Parts: sequence; structure tokens; C-alpha cells
Amino acid sequence: MNTQQVADRLVALCREQKNDEALEELYADNCTSREMPGMPNDFVEGKDAIKKKSEAWYATVEEFHGGDVGDPIVAGDHFSCTMKFDCTFKDRGRVAMEEVAIFEVKDDKIVAEQFFYSMPS
Repeated sequence: MNTQQVADRLVALCREQKNDEALEELYADNCTSREMPGMPNDFVEGKDAIKKKSEAWYATVEEFHGGDVGDPIVAGDHFSCTMKFDCTFKDRGRVAMEEVAIFEVKDDKIVAEQFFYSMPS
């Protein structure tokens, strides 16, 4: 798959709430993931570590109220998309959040992801 195909597939799976399937299918074993500095798991390396990071995040959620993933924008080996969610966290209540996600693709797999969002004050 080229970068556009990987981007389209990731967005489609995320819109179907199949994030685990997307990770298994589209991510390289040695991929990296970066959150905003100071957030839990702000840098992890490896598909298994990203799975654990994702599981830990979902464990903090009490209820999902909605979400959306924007269409991807592709430039060379990179693509970005917006991701929005509205959920109630167990420890901090309801939060509506919007982020820009940027992905790097090599050899038909996502090798890096990074998320940009406003930090709570």
C-alpha cells in the first residue's frame, strides 16, 4: 500500500471504532508514538507498547459520547488527520477534545505517530 492507501485504511478503521485492528494491520513492529510532553506515555516504542498505551487510555474512560476522524491529508511519506472525541473520564469528568494526528509511512506500514492538542490548564 502507498501512503494514501494506508491513510485511507486507517481513517476507515478508526471511523468504525476498530482501532485495535488498525494497529495490528497497519503499524510496523518498531513504530513509535508521541503524545504532548508531560502526558502519560508521552513516548513509547514498539507495537506492543502502543497497544498497552491504548489499553491504559481506554481504561480511564467511563463513557464515550461521540467522536470523528477527518479525511487524511497526504504529503509524501506522511499524512495527517484530525481526531475528535467526547467522553467522560473516570477521574476528570466529561471532556471534548480535538487533536491533529501525524503519521509517517515506510514500507507500507506506519512507523511513527504523533498527536498535537491543547493541554488542559
